[in-house]
Amino acid sequence: MILSREELKKVRAQLRTEKKKVVFTNGCFDLIHSGHVDYLIKSKQLGDILIVGLNTDESVKRIKGDKRPILKQDERAFIISNLKPVDYVTFFDEDTPAEIISDLIPDILVKGADWSLDNIVGRDVVEANGGEVKTIEFVNDQSTSKIIQTILSRYK
Repeated sequence: MILSREELKKVRAQLRTEKKKVVFTNGCFDLIHSGHVDYLIKSKQLGDILIVGLNTDESVKRIKGDKRPILKQDERAFIISNLKPVDYVTFFDEDTPAEIISDLIPDILVKGADWSLDNIVGRDVVEANGGEVKTIEFVNDQSTSKIIQTILSRYK
């Protein structure tokens, strides 16, 4: 389900009263591939509810450059929200998810293992509120950038 941040804050408050363990992760999720799906499955296994913070198109452009994203935010959100492990999707326009993590205070914050724990944005907030920060190993060598490079090399 795709919700605004304000709607999701209300849902998060309800989940807290229900003692549901909320897992949060974030990303651009441009050109969804098997690595994304595996990562989301493993993230969901850490708790009861999985929330995905999705970078807006403008945020992706600032982070990845003017040629990205390939898929617009509404399409990326539709795809992500319809994957079995994902319960909620919301957008964030900032360059980092710090604000949305502070708004939601998940029980578990997840990032890929390419991030060192010291560099994970929101770690301080989650741990200060009794939560955990975990990293997930990637099972394949797949990335959106590699997919784009493969397409470009095949159609030159």
